[in-house]
Amino acid sequence: MVRHIVLWNFVEGLSDAEKAEAGEKMKALLEPIQELIPGAVEIQVVPNQLASSNRDIALISTFETVEALSTYQNHPAHVEAGKYVRNVTCDRTCMDYEF
Repeated sequence: MVRHIVLWNFVEGLSDAEKAEAGEKMKALLEPIQELIPGAVEIQVVPNQLASSNRDIALISTFETVEALSTYQNHPAHVEAGKYVRNVTCDRTCMDYEF
């Protein structure tokens, strides 16, 4: 199994309402990709909920294999979602690991 975790902040200048809207759109764009990728176990977009966090939004996903993660990363739906995500986020941090 492979876990793929990505953390972002929203770009400066977005209001709280715009951040919430951007988070919902990211969720709507990214989570359905799970159904398109063989070997995708879970794709979840989670907004910051606690003051102890130092990122605004997270993508937490699980794949059966490294190959399934690669398929996800190169899938046209993911590439298209990435265009939107890059417009509303900054400070991307990623960690992938096998477990």
